[in-house]
Amino acid sequence: MITPIIEAKNVGKIYGDGPARVPALKDVSLTVEAGKLTVLMGPSGSGKTTLLSILGCMLAPTSGMLSVCGSSTVGAPPKELARIRRQHIGFVFQAYHLFSTLTVAENVRLALDVRDERGLEAVAKTKEVLASVGLTSKTASFPRQLSGGEQQRVAIARAIVAEPSAILADEPTASLDTANGQAIMAILSTIAKERGRAVLVVTHDPRLFGFADRIVHIEDGSLTREELPPSILPASEGTWQPPGIERVS
Repeated sequence: MITPIIEAKNVGKIYGDGPARVPALKDVSLTVEAGKLTVLMGPSGSGKTTLLSILGCMLAPTSGMLSVCGSSTVGAPPKELARIRRQHIGFVFQAYHLFSTLTVAENVRLALDVRDERGLEAVAKTKEVLASVGLTSKTASFPRQLSGGEQQRVAIARAIVAEPSAILADEPTASLDTANGQAIMAILSTIAKERGRAVLVVTHDPRLFGFADRIVHIEDGSLTREELPPSILPASEGTWQPPGIERVS
């Protein structure tokens, strides 16, 4: 039996109180497994970014349970949640969040610096990971000298340089043209397959489905259905439903 890297059980999230009470997530159960790229698909306001934030231990659920690499986060203090994020989770966002005054290599090494990894080993890791995303020639460049696609590749390199167990990507292709978006998804797929990482990509773009191992749909704070992408779906099968997710026709 495969142990999920991240597992959410019956997670709910409520914002506000009284008349201002808004249920952002409702009884959500989801696993993210090593070696697979999972696409979480939903329109704006569906709760997908809230769910990503909870899975990444940046936001505490109102109800339900969350475990990361087999350890429950229920009741964990902020310091412990920060440790889990540093050790197990890498983030990629729509906005690249690069420091404009740092070079490409320096931006990537920041992820090692916060883990007290410095010196020649950190330099070697940075070179290796930048090579893996095709940016060997850009190590001394500054973000303003890069295209949008290149900046997102730097962000991915920073997310994976410390070898986290999971990569959580929030709309990583939304600011890119089709060609660059496809290139970013190819890199994320390779990270899942060749590095054995659990990769979750939040999107509202169905053009990304071809890179997925599984596609989970969310609407109005609830998971509605799960399906296999067209590239691996057996000809005799259609949309399939995991336990706890109702088929939506």
